[in-house]
Amino acid sequence: MAIKLLIVTQKVDINDPVLGFFHRWILEFSKHCEKITVICLGKGKYDLPGNVEVLSLGKENTGSGISYAFLFFKYIFSNLGNYNTVFVHMNQEYILLGGIFWRLFGKKILFWRNHLKGSFLTDISVFLSNMTFCTSPSSYTARFKKTQIMPAGIDTDFFRQDLSVKKKLNSILFLGRIAPVKKVDIFVDALKELHEQGIEFSATIAGASLPTDTGYEKTIKDKVSAFGLNERISFAGSLSQAEALEAYKKHEVYVNLTPSGSLDKTIFEALASGMKVLVSNTFFGGILPEDWIVESPEDPRNLARSIKIALDAPPDSSETKKKISILLQEHSLLALMKKLRREFVS
Repeated sequence: MAIKLLIVTQKVDINDPVLGFFHRWILEFSKHCEKITVICLGKGKYDLPGNVEVLSLGKENTGSGISYAFLFFKYIFSNLGNYNTVFVHMNQEYILLGGIFWRLFGKKILFWRNHLKGSFLTDISVFLSNMTFCTSPSSYTARFKKTQIMPAGIDTDFFRQDLSVKKKLNSILFLGRIAPVKKVDIFVDALKELHEQGIEFSATIAGASLPTDTGYEKTIKDKVSAFGLNERISFAGSLSQAEALEAYKKHEVYVNLTPSGSLDKTIFEALASGMKVLVSNTFFGGILPEDWIVESPEDPRNLARSIKIALDAPPDSSETKKKISILLQEHSLLALMKKLRREFVS
């Protein structure tokens, strides 16, 4: 059976700092599908083959909730003959709106959701779906029988080590949305500990806050100033995929304090780019070196100790490199496409 796929996602924009990776996913999907129709809330720059059509709900033109819903229903009904499978990426709202109609018209619904928390609305979305996917056993949707644990889908052809780029000595990178859940404040407190211990370092905080977290971002920047760390810590703002790759190449240690429950793609990107990583996600226990797993991530002194050990550590052992290589193979974009392709045609 020829695969005709409807993808529903938040944004199609190769330069988006958070969702830019999904452009590569669509490109890979296009290699295995006769036709792809993408409905997105907003669109930016993209470069996709002729069998992919991108339909925007108009957020880039400051549309409204009513106009979004009108266009959504217009697109799903006017394109009924153009898809036999629906792949909804992250946003359960689209299944709540269109799920019943898709089931009535015999469309297979595949739902990708990887958040730690959920609600009864998530439960309804899973119920309406034929299959649900997540990357972490701690994800909210992992509890359902119809859920499959999937690879993270990292483009290891793009994110890879470049030995021609010399990393800055004692450099630390923190890349992600500036929000309380990311524990950026703990990271800054840990850097203060290092500074007080007389340890030389430079750090980059890359990312931006959502409108709801602008106060938190201001608090972080005020902390840096109050601690006298403006010369040690720089703020890079949001980074595109290409800019993130350059940041990974130039820094030695990557710190990610996102709690267990979802697999932050940036961890895999940093590993693929040849960085040492410090994580608090328990998924990586037994895979990464013990010193790379941050226990008690709420404790700045403990985090500072972990960063110091990472900065002083010799090159990774052959055993560590082997484990990381296997991990990246298992979570590559090609591994993900292989598994998803089976579901598209089953």
